[in-house]
Amino acid sequence: MVFRTLLRLTGSREHLDDLAQDVFLRLYRALPSFRGEALVTTYLYRIAVNVAQDEWKRRRREEQSLVSISDETSGWEDRLQHPGRNAEELLEESEFQELVEGQLQRLSQVERAVLVLYHQEERTYEQIALALGLPIGTVRTHLHRGRKKLREGIGSARVEGRFTPGRRAECETNA
Repeated sequence: MVFRTLLRLTGSREHLDDLAQDVFLRLYRALPSFRGEALVTTYLYRIAVNVAQDEWKRRRREEQSLVSISDETSGWEDRLQHPGRNAEELLEESEFQELVEGQLQRLSQVERAVLVLYHQEERTYEQIALALGLPIGTVRTHLHRGRKKLREGIGSARVEGRFTPGRRAECETNA
């Protein structure tokens, strides 16, 4: 859960082990002051978000560009989720995933955190609010705005021709 959350929030596998270790070290140090008002997982998510925010700040200082979370070094066999599908569908899905990840990285830190925690980690509004230290209404607002920006970004990429579902099939039928 920690690795997946950090990967989605930072958008990079670089230093992922170190970041996760930092999360667990902070949790260990903070446990004596844990009051039990929330679940430990909520507390852990809050720490993971804080570590991710520290990483964003570090990256900004180093002026590194954000990268997609797709791992360029792994082989195709690692990327195939459903061996029954054909290569064209897998490539199309991979391109769409890259597009979504790229658009996700363009969102603000809080919008990205809310979207990741809600959609990918399947946390409730209340859990997200506790983890991020925000009112529930603010979480809903960031979720709505983040979804809208993501949808618009994907739509504009399709208009610009960076992603067109079924494009290969159309090209092959015209040939």
